[in-house]
Amino acid sequence: MTEPLKACEQPPGAEPPKGFDLAKLLAERGAERYDLHLRHLNHQLPRMLHTIGFDKVYERAEGAYFWDAEGNDYLDMLAGFGVMGLGRHHPVVRKALHDVLDASLADLTRFDCQPLPGLLAEKLLAHSPHLDRVFFGNSGTEAVETALKFARYATGRPRVLYCTHAFHGLTTGSLSVNGEASFRDGFAPLLPDTALEPGDLAGLERELGRGDVAALVVEPIQGKGVIEPPLGFLRAAQDALRRHKALLIADEVQTGLGRTGDFYAYQHEDVEPDLVCVAKALSGGYVPVGATLGKDWIFKKVYSSMDRVLVHSASFGSNAQAMAAGLAVLSVIEDEQVVANARATGDLLRSRLAALVDRYEFLHEVRGRGLMIGIEFGRPDSIKLRSRWTMLQAARKGLFAQMVVVPLLQKHRILTQVSGDHLEVIKLIPPLTIGEREVDRFVAAFTAVMDDAHAGGGLMWDFGKTLVKQAVANR
Repeated sequence: MTEPLKACEQPPGAEPPKGFDLAKLLAERGAERYDLHLRHLNHQLPRMLHTIGFDKVYERAEGAYFWDAEGNDYLDMLAGFGVMGLGRHHPVVRKALHDVLDASLADLTRFDCQPLPGLLAEKLLAHSPHLDRVFFGNSGTEAVETALKFARYATGRPRVLYCTHAFHGLTTGSLSVNGEASFRDGFAPLLPDTALEPGDLAGLERELGRGDVAALVVEPIQGKGVIEPPLGFLRAAQDALRRHKALLIADEVQTGLGRTGDFYAYQHEDVEPDLVCVAKALSGGYVPVGATLGKDWIFKKVYSSMDRVLVHSASFGSNAQAMAAGLAVLSVIEDEQVVANARATGDLLRSRLAALVDRYEFLHEVRGRGLMIGIEFGRPDSIKLRSRWTMLQAARKGLFAQMVVVPLLQKHRILTQVSGDHLEVIKLIPPLTIGEREVDRFVAAFTAVMDDAHAGGGLMWDFGKTLVKQAVANR
C-alpha cells in the first residue's frame, strides 16, 4: 500500500506548485493600496486618512515600531486599538503559528475534541479566579454577544443595562449596549436595554427593582475617553445585582490581559464578575479570537442537554491557529512579566505627562491605569488662546485633539489617535512591552507639540484652519 504524502511534500519529479505568489502580488500591486480601498472597500477610510494626513505607507513592523520605505521608524502608541498587546510579530507567537501550521492538525472537524482549545481555556482560567468555563469565538463583539445571550438565557430575563459612553462592539446585540448614539442611529430596533451613568447606583437599584434585568455589562475602564467609574462602584453594583439575581458582565476586551497593570482591570476592585469578555491582545496580533469566560452554572444552564450541544457555537471558534496564538500570548505574558512592565511603564508615562498639566493651559488632565492613558484637553484661561479654542469648538468638538495627533505623526513619527468622536481626549494604548526609551520619545514629542500649540502659530494652527473648513463643509 502506498504511503500517503506528508504535508507540503511533492511527488518525485513534480514541478514546484504554480499559481498564487503573495510576495509577487504585493510587489506588483502594493502601491495601489489606497486606491483599492477607495474603489472596493469603505471609501470614506482613505478620504479620512488623506484629510488628516495619516495616509502613510508602512513597509514593515516589529515590536512597537513601523518603518516606511525610506527606513524611517514610527513609534506605535495605538497598538491597533489594543490588539497588538505584545507588539507586532513577537517571535514566540510567530513561532507558535509556524509550528501549528507545520503540524497539519485535523482542525475544525466539528465532531472531535482537539487539545488546544482545552489547553488555552485551562491557561486562561488559571488567571481568572471564580470563573470555570470558556467559549471561544472570533472577536470582541462576538464575546459580548455570547455574554448577552448567556445572561438572558441563564436568568430568563430580557433587559441588559449598560453605561453611557460605553463601547462593546458593533454587531446588533453589542450595539444594543453601545453608549454612543452615532453608532446606533439607523440600526433600530435593538435589544431591550437601558443606559446608566457610570457610578449611578440609585439608577441601578431602580432598574433592578423592575424585575426584568438580566445583567449589567460594564467596561472597568471605558475605552471611549478613558473613563473610570467611581471607586467602589463595581463592588456596590455587584452586590446589588446579586440581591436581584442579575449578572455582572465585565467587558475586558481592551482592558484585559495586563493592559491596566493587572491581568484584568476588574481586579483593581474586589469583584467577581459572572461573565468576562476578552479578545484583542489574546490574538497576538495574528489570528482573530474572542473568549467569554463564565461561571459553571451559567454554562450548564445554556448547554443543559445533548440536544442543546450546539445552541451557541461559532464556525471558526477554537480553530488551531487562534488557540496556538492565545497559548503563546499567555506564555509570553507570564515569562516576560508583561503585566508588571505595563504597570511600571504606565506609572512612569502617566506621571511624566501629569507633571505637564500646570505648564500648559490646553492640557487639563492625564488619567488612566497601566498602559491605558487618557490625555484630555480643555479651555485655556488666557484670552488669546481661549479665542482659538472657541473657534475650534464652534466648528466641531474634538478638533484640538486631532490637531495634536497630526504633528505627533507628521513631525515626530508617533502614531496616536483621539479617543472617540467629539472628544478632546487622546488615548495612549501602546504595546505592553514598551519601556523607558519609548516614554522618553513620546514625552519629548508631546512637549514639543504643546509648545507649538501655545505659541499660537506654525503648522499646527494652519492645519487647524483646514480642519475647521472641513468640519463646516461637512455640516
